[in-house]
Amino acid sequence: MRAGSLDRLIEIQRRTTGLDLYGTPVETWTTFTTMRAQLLKNATDDREGARGHTTDAVLTFRMYYMPSLSFNDRLLYDGQQYEITGITEIGRRVGMDVISQRIGP
Repeated sequence: MRAGSLDRLIEIQRRTTGLDLYGTPVETWTTFTTMRAQLLKNATDDREGARGHTTDAVLTFRMYYMPSLSFNDRLLYDGQQYEITGITEIGRRVGMDVISQRIGP
């Protein structure tokens, strides 16, 4: 993996629990790390589901290996939030391909 091809900046966020003004626990998302990645594929997925016809944005990023990344994390790219739907290791802890799907409208 060449460092020059990692031309996108993404944030990896983790779910954390904090307290609101009344002391009630609430779940929030906190930026865990910011790293460089290469955008491999930018696709849309048209399908019929329970909600009717939907179009989902699916992005595939290639980045350096990060052992603590899991499906419970999410990505923030270009101001949009993406949930992680697939993780594929490249080589022996060299890099990884992360497939993500946009959350929300």
